[in-house]
Amino acid sequence: MTALKAIVARCIMPVITVRNLPDEVHRALRIRAAQHGRSTEAEVRAILEEAVRPTGRAKLGSLLAEIGREAGGVDFENPRESSPTAPMSFE
Repeated sequence: MTALKAIVARCIMPVITVRNLPDEVHRALRIRAAQHGRSTEAEVRAILEEAVRPTGRAKLGSLLAEIGREAGGVDFENPRESSPTAPMSFE
């Protein structure tokens, strides 16, 4: 029974109730939802997600490259070894 409770607990989503919503706002939400081909509830979710989503997601590689540029970069030579590699010996 504990496993079943854990599964059910993970499926529960938070619920928000908005009180005193003016009729004009509700009507505008219904119209906007219809224009986007979704329910009013789905439209409100999309609006909320867009409102709280970060504007620009930082990418690790870009951040590291920027740090390197700000630090003046690194200037070193790393020449390739041109001599042949000795074969492995398992004896």
